[in-house]
Amino acid sequence: MTLFNLAIGLHLTAAALSVSLFVLRYWWRYAGDPRASQRWARVVPHSVDTVLLLSGAGLIAITHYLPFTAQGAWLTEKLFGVIIYIVLGFIALGHRCRRSQQTGFIAFMLGLVVLYIIIKLATTKIPFLG
Repeated sequence: MTLFNLAIGLHLTAAALSVSLFVLRYWWRYAGDPRASQRWARVVPHSVDTVLLLSGAGLIAITHYLPFTAQGAWLTEKLFGVIIYIVLGFIALGHRCRRSQQTGFIAFMLGLVVLYIIIKLATTKIPFLG
């Protein structure tokens, strides 16, 4: 197994876990389930996202695709998508501020749309804006 295969496998696994935990945590908040506020439900997603970030940085080092370059325009868009996804996640999951259920739902749905765009960019490597 090559280093690239290991890094991409780790990255894809972390991405799947991250998305699954996002959906699960949103569902728990929506349903008023007390598991949403348990310590592990706040710590594990951040740990998974850290692995996702580090494996992504490893993939950048291995593949030499660099954001903010002509070759890495798709990666630049992907990174901006990740930032937008993080903001929408904070809104959807109601961190530090109580928002209406409707606002949280809209942010959740938009987060899923942004995730689709991120996945599309990663799989095609064709930028939308370039």
